[in-house]
Amino acid sequence: MLEIRWHSRAGQGAVTGAKALCEVLAEEGKFVQAFSQYGAEKRGAPMNAFNRIDDDPILDHSKAMKPDYVLVIDPSLAYSGNITYSTKETTKYIISTHLSKDEIKKAIPSLADKDIYVVDCIGISLDTIGRAIPNTPMLGALMKTSGIFGLDEFLVAIKKTLKKFPQKIIDANIQAISRAYNEVK
Repeated sequence: MLEIRWHSRAGQGAVTGAKALCEVLAEEGKFVQAFSQYGAEKRGAPMNAFNRIDDDPILDHSKAMKPDYVLVIDPSLAYSGNITYSTKETTKYIISTHLSKDEIKKAIPSLADKDIYVVDCIGISLDTIGRAIPNTPMLGALMKTSGIFGLDEFLVAIKKTLKKFPQKIIDANIQAISRAYNEVK
């Protein structure tokens, strides 16, 4: 089973991103879960979203998990919270930041020995979508680092999920996903 934990602030699209990921994977025949955990339930408050993905039915419905991937949409949460709690030695971290891996590892000692990837999802979303909604760029980075889908395959699949939006929004999100896929380091 693949488990993913998202660290975000309410309003940045983590819940929508987790649900979109599940929609795409369910279409491919996977068993999926997407759920969230809010604190104050107001825009800007720290929150978590979660995914479980498996080839077999998922019987565990608890919030307890040891994620394979930790996705940090809001970089301030890597500094102010403990994003490494309840993880495995093999957990991979994808952090939205303009900083390099070395700069992040130096600034956040708890990440010094972790497998991290960096990509500026907020900058990409501002450039492509016109708003700081970095969930779809994070999905692009996840696709590259996890190998769940290749870029072209994922873009075809995510277009089905985005079909409820105007074409301009779909095109902007496709561009954001592609950029993050190609820019994650």
